[in-house]
Amino acid sequence: MESSSALALSQLPYYIYPTIPNTNKNYPFWPAGKRRSSQLPTRLHCNKMFVPGFGEASPEAKAAKNLHNFFTYIAVKIVAAQLESYNPEAYEELMEFVGRHPLNDGDKFCATMFRESSRHKNLALRIMEVRSSYCQNDFEWDNLKSLAFKMVTESNTRLMRDYISETSRAETEK
Repeated sequence: MESSSALALSQLPYYIYPTIPNTNKNYPFWPAGKRRSSQLPTRLHCNKMFVPGFGEASPEAKAAKNLHNFFTYIAVKIVAAQLESYNPEAYEELMEFVGRHPLNDGDKFCATMFRESSRHKNLALRIMEVRSSYCQNDFEWDNLKSLAFKMVTESNTRLMRDYISETSRAETEK
């Protein structure tokens, strides 16, 4: 099982389990230079950590879904800012619609907007166009990765520092 955390001896790194002997003591009649495929070391082909509890979707798939909904939110904000300056009537319609319908699910929001009226359909098309363009051209993916890594690292450091200071204080008070 590739996702298992238990490793067979043959799956350990070469410095722990360096070689398979050339002789086959169990099968003396088997040629020394040839091995049966069941005796060859099995290597794990996945270098990623297995994350249990996500069902059929990976954590990346869950994050992508959340980003998809977030991009809809961003697109609504961008379209609203554009409409506010040159089409106040459409801006009011959009804000009224946003007030009545949650933006938790971006696709559901756009689907509902399509069915509201022909004017809302045009707004929905504009939101989907901006959502796609923002995701493809403007969102800084590399920046997201570095910011997320920085946040996790700083948070871990802060939490460990706080724990050590709390436990050190508790031990000196005894």
